[in-house]
Amino acid sequence: MPQLAGKEVGPIGFGLMGLTRPKNGLTDDDAIAVMRAALEAGANFWNGGEFYGPETANSLVLLEKYFAKYPEDADRVVLSIKGGMDKPNTFKPDSSRANVRRSVLDCKEQLQGRKTIDLFEVGRHDGKTPWPTTVEAFNELIQEGAMGHISLSEVTAASVHAAVAAAKAAGAPPIAACEEELSLLTTDIMTDGVAAACAEHNIPIVAYSPVGRGLLTGKMRTQEDLSWAMKLFPRFSEENLPQNLKFVDEIGEYAAKKGITAPQLAINWSRCQSLRPGMPKTIIPIPGGTTVAKVQENLKVIDLTIEDLDALDAIRAKYEVKGGRYPGGMPGKA
Repeated sequence: MPQLAGKEVGPIGFGLMGLTRPKNGLTDDDAIAVMRAALEAGANFWNGGEFYGPETANSLVLLEKYFAKYPEDADRVVLSIKGGMDKPNTFKPDSSRANVRRSVLDCKEQLQGRKTIDLFEVGRHDGKTPWPTTVEAFNELIQEGAMGHISLSEVTAASVHAAVAAAKAAGAPPIAACEEELSLLTTDIMTDGVAAACAEHNIPIVAYSPVGRGLLTGKMRTQEDLSWAMKLFPRFSEENLPQNLKFVDEIGEYAAKKGITAPQLAINWSRCQSLRPGMPKTIIPIPGGTTVAKVQENLKVIDLTIEDLDALDAIRAKYEVKGGRYPGGMPGKA
């Protein structure tokens, strides 16, 4: 089994963001049942966020409720939390020592001692705080027992190298993971040096949005099919969605020929990029899911071959993905 932060984890993890998204229609009991199903299906690496939902109903609040009900699961779960935005949160990154401390300690307090934070990352680095300052703040918190390991999120290749050097200089544990978007729709890290930098330093990649925020399911056909959140993303615009569905549909046909679903193909495509030369040996996709059935579907491990990857690359080469990854105004990589 792969390892993160020195602990064994399943080959596919679980992203918690959708469980605390406003207007998702879930009760706490619904969300807890989904989390339990993910763990029972082998996804013991969970990824949540301080800013996933309002402060009074974010990932940490839900996690506290989960581990209050299932205290025996605390040692089974390897928990990664991202924070490091301003407070009150306007999605403005703040990677200063003061805010890193504030963020980690606030998250720790929200968990109420139910579970330790195994990995913590700033969701976006602010691009102005020197990496040694941010890493040293994390290392202080590690020494104090507030968290276990440092992870990275949405960083450039230069930042991977800088963070690794800063951790070494500070005497901190090695960088434990790097969370980046990776899917059949988004392959940036394979060409911008990030994947290569992680491979060089033996840093596992945590691949978020492996189903392209649901686009790769092929079930989002019109604007009426989209949630309020999805309508914000350029790839789902009235102009771009029909063009992107041409690619999505061909991917779906390939999945059908293999006897699997399109999400299963997409998720395992991300995972199996570790077979490619120059890629990190460990890539752990973290699909979400708001129903037990969807989580069980998403967590099925399917070993794709190099021939599969080559065939899917050939399909990708036929199409240009329309629309950027995020709406305008969202913080970029730093």
